[in-house]
Amino acid sequence: MDEPTGKTYRPWEPQKYAAQAHSPGSTLPEGDLVYFLLDVIPKLDLAKFYAHYEKETRGAPPFDPGMMVCLLIYSYCMGVFSSRKIATACERNLAFLAIVGEDRPDFRTISDFRKIHLAAFSELFVQVLRLAGEAGMVKLGNIAIDGTKVKANASRHKAMSYGYMQKEVERLRAEIDQLLHQAEQADSEQDATLGASRGDELPDELKRRQERLEKIEAAMKRLEEQSKAKAEAERQRREQAEVDRTRDGGKGRGPKSKPVTETPAAKDQTNFTDPTTRIMQNNSKGWDYCGNAQASVDSEHQVIVAADVTVQANDKQQAGPMARSTRANLEQAGIAIPQNEAAEPQDIPATLDSGYFSDSAVEQVEAAGFDPHIAVGRQRHHQASPSEPDAAASPEGASPHATAKQKMSQKLQTPEGKQCYAKRKGIVEPVFGQLKGVRGFRQFLLRGLNNIRAEWRLICLTHNLLKIWRHRRVSQNVPLHCSGP
Repeated sequence: MDEPTGKTYRPWEPQKYAAQAHSPGSTLPEGDLVYFLLDVIPKLDLAKFYAHYEKETRGAPPFDPGMMVCLLIYSYCMGVFSSRKIATACERNLAFLAIVGEDRPDFRTISDFRKIHLAAFSELFVQVLRLAGEAGMVKLGNIAIDGTKVKANASRHKAMSYGYMQKEVERLRAEIDQLLHQAEQADSEQDATLGASRGDELPDELKRRQERLEKIEAAMKRLEEQSKAKAEAERQRREQAEVDRTRDGGKGRGPKSKPVTETPAAKDQTNFTDPTTRIMQNNSKGWDYCGNAQASVDSEHQVIVAADVTVQANDKQQAGPMARSTRANLEQAGIAIPQNEAAEPQDIPATLDSGYFSDSAVEQVEAAGFDPHIAVGRQRHHQASPSEPDAAASPEGASPHATAKQKMSQKLQTPEGKQCYAKRKGIVEPVFGQLKGVRGFRQFLLRGLNNIRAEWRLICLTHNLLKIWRHRRVSQNVPLHCSGP
């Protein structure tokens, strides 16, 4: 093919480029994210990462834990979560090469390091929060708490309902009895024909059924324990409702409640891949095995101040634990609580949607040192709010015998309450969009509740590091640059 004429182009010499050595320092800009992490990570307390290797004298020297921590944190910042993809990036990406150099870990080393040090990664969350506090990025003007469903590493096809388990157990027990009877007959026949030799076909077949039976019975036991816990929680809820009704002078209305049963429903399911997770309705209105990932976010720069994962599908029981976790993290990070004119700590405004509301939730959030603003019901989109609060909507007009729900409703109808709660969506929900939509964290890689909790805190601490990096670059008026894979 003849080369085009009449136009001058810049030279293109791929053979020369393939043989040319490239260095991160000569190619990446000075303000790249990787250089920020190479500067910050060694300054963190990584003693627990190093302690695991100090007493081990066998084998070749391990990779420096500081390097591995930096590698995993940078990978999560860039939305690269698979250990195989991280190992591939270490061979092809200059930013990854700036961390690992010429001695590159393989995917198994990366995967094992993450599993071994999950607890240590969780503790790094508070250290990074301290950095955000020192940078003035946590003001505690409004703490928004919310949850999002993240798909678990569990297949829906590896699940079974309680009703089907009962039928399967009966079938397996009948087959085991039949196989045992056949085994007795086979033993008699083989003793006569084989002497000391024996055939193992029946014992192997029996073993497979016995193992399957044990797994199903263990799964049934898990469902029964969950059902008992659910029944106990329902009894407590009914007792509290009866106390509230009696206190308010109300009378029982409506049909009588059905008795609480501790037996699992026939449709209740458990998963054999990851038994700690449960089926939940995700944001796409479908159903899948998920973890309910919780986050407590400060309004100033959307810094995550607390993170956790629960297997409860709704958020009713999460307000108190998240408030306590938030307060504990703030204290550990040394972030000062705002004070009033009398130099006393002020209650921190906290906003939560209606999924968190209960009388107990209000009490627990207040006990943790927060001023709760929790919606008591769903508000329709584009629904106009009253422009002027009435007397009952003001604190002075509240009845002394009002319930917690009535008091909260009145509180949210005041101008201050409306203004505070209106900021909730703009504080916490964009964070979930950044984690799931921008960085692609839509599924946990690990299994087990403790492991997915640690993995969620890892992704949240990298979110905070990205916030700190961008805040510093903007304050220094330096263009942002992030060299992804």
